[in-house]
Order: sequence, then structure tokens, then C-alpha cells
Amino acid sequence: MLHTLFHSPSQIDLSLLKRNLREGDALLLLQDGVYAAIEGSAAFSELRACSASLYVLEDDVQARGISGQISTSIGRVSYNDFVTLAVKHKNQMAW
Repeated sequence: MLHTLFHSPSQIDLSLLKRNLREGDALLLLQDGVYAAIEGSAAFSELRACSASLYVLEDDVQARGISGQISTSIGRVSYNDFVTLAVKHKNQMAW
């Protein structure tokens, strides 16, 4: 399953999101969701412990000027890569 997080991590129940992530799933952080990928943040600490693959949309990271703060352990993807993830994961859930 592809999970997409559009909202700031302070506006959602991260523990609920984390409980819904399974091995083989992907979590794509986009729009304000990219703030969850900031190295050292509470949100990142919670999410990196999950078994899903983590990605951020590079354009949204750049738009917010936080490129240097994003953890290097998270994959950075383009819109084309987003399409590839959507094709690979037939089921999706937006957060």
C-alpha cells in the first residue's frame, strides 16, 4: 500500500499512521508532510522505526527551503517517481 502524508505531522495522529504501516508499504511525505522527515524531529523518530519505505517529494522539500534538514535515510523522489510508486502500490491511503 502507498500511504501519502499531506499534512503537517502536528495535525495528524502519527501513532495511528505508524500502526497502519506494514512491511512492503511505502510512505510518501508531500506538501506539509515533508516536515515529518526533518532529522531529529519527534515525527521522524517515530516514522523511521516503521517497516515501510520512506520517501519525500523533492519539489515540496525545496519549496519549503528545508533541504538541508531532511534526513539522508529517506529517499527523495520526483513527480515521475511518485507515479512509479502509485503504479507499484495499487492501494493507497491519504493522511
